[in-house]
Amino acid sequence: METLVWIVHVLTAVVLIGLVLIQHGKGADMGAAFGTGSAGSLFGSSGSANFLSRSTAVAATVFFITSLSLTYLYSHHTQVQGVMDKVDTSKSVQQVVPVPAVPDTDVAGSKSKDVPR
Repeated sequence: METLVWIVHVLTAVVLIGLVLIQHGKGADMGAAFGTGSAGSLFGSSGSANFLSRSTAVAATVFFITSLSLTYLYSHHTQVQGVMDKVDTSKSVQQVVPVPAVPDTDVAGSKSKDVPR
């Protein structure tokens, strides 16, 4: 699922970049170059909504949806566990080996409680 969203996301980004680069700016007409200012009013105040601008809007919408989808997928990412990952090793049985008590004697074998250790 994530791979499909990534592919759509990258392709949409490339298409969006291409569509933006193909379009010309608002003041790129010949009349704007000579300072007449009437080129902006040729299609009215909103400009022309042609195929390129509408397809750019669709590509931008798809790009935002895939961006939000990737954010959701990675924020709720669950790790795939294998067979060994499901085994709870924290409650394993540990064998307790008793430690023999050390007698309180010195090297010669006599008990000496006066010597500090």
